[in-house]
Parts: sequence; structure tokens; C-alpha cells
Amino acid sequence: MGRTKEFDPSATLQAALELFWRKGYEATSMQDLVEHLGINRGSIYATYGSKHELYLRALDRYCENEGVAALERLNQPGPALPAVRAFLRAFADESLADQDRKGCLVTNTAVELLPQDARAERRIETALHEVESAIAGALIRAKAQGELEEGADVRAQARFLVTFIQGLRVVGKTGDEQRINDAVEQAMTVLR
Repeated sequence: MGRTKEFDPSATLQAALELFWRKGYEATSMQDLVEHLGINRGSIYATYGSKHELYLRALDRYCENEGVAALERLNQPGPALPAVRAFLRAFADESLADQDRKGCLVTNTAVELLPQDARAERRIETALHEVESAIAGALIRAKAQGELEEGADVRAQARFLVTFIQGLRVVGKTGDEQRINDAVEQAMTVLR
């Protein structure tokens, strides 16, 4: 008879996500995972596979959580443009409130693992596309409601904002509040 797991795989995955997010993939050793998760190597391998598999699963969890939060922010009833502006402001506020200066796990993964890691790259591309689509959807609503100029290229604006957000999360690691706030104000001028 097999042994029953003495830990919650979902909670353990969340703990691994937090460790990878704080330290990065390469800087997180298997021993770090053993100590942080409070389970032995055999249990990690049996439940999650390799360190890389565990990282990808943690990245998937992060993307799922962040994707849901993005959709909630962007799909508020009423005028759409204020929702997009609030979405940008929330990214800035999260960056400034991040005491550990972890940044964004998607951005961190792109910087650390791409282009060598094709599996991570597919996940990053998917995550960026989903955020871009969510922003574009809100901008299409804004355009239909007369909040944006008729000729506004919402797809290009959405791409710009996704790229801006990723840069914002990198600059957010500096903790430079003025730089972040000024950048957000400038980015919002695109939305007219």
C-alpha cells in the first residue's frame, strides 16, 4: 500500500511559487525548496517532477491568479477607460508596495529563462497575449462607448500597455516612486 501524502500539494505549490518569485529559478536550489516547503526531495520529485516542472507549475499558478485579477479589474461595469486606467494604477501601486521588490514572475521568467527555455517561453507568450486581449477588449468597449477617439488603434494601444506594464514591473524593483508615477501618468496619455 502506498503512503498517503502528508502535505497539501496545492499549498506547497503556492509556497514554491513564493520562493521562486522571491529568489528566481536559478538561485533557488533543491535544498532551498526542501527547507522552504518542509518536505523531502523524494516527495517533491514524486509530486511535481523536476525542479523545472515545479517552476513551470508555479508559473502557471501565478499566471492563472494574475489573469483572473486582470479580467476582474478590466471588466468592471460602466465606462471602460477608467477601468483601464485603474488597471495601470494598480500595477504601479503593487510595484511600489512590494517590500521584497519581487517584480512580476512573468517578467522575471522572461528575463531569466528566455530564449533558452521553450516551455517557459510558450507560457510567457500565452500570459502576455491574455493580458493584451483583456486590455484590448476593454479598449474596444471604451471606443464603442465614445471614450476613445474613433481612429484609435486599440490593438496597438493594448500591445503598448502590455509592454509598458512589463517595463514598469522591472523599474518597480528600484522602488523609485516618482519615476513610476510619472511613467504611469505618461502612459495614460495614450488613452484618448
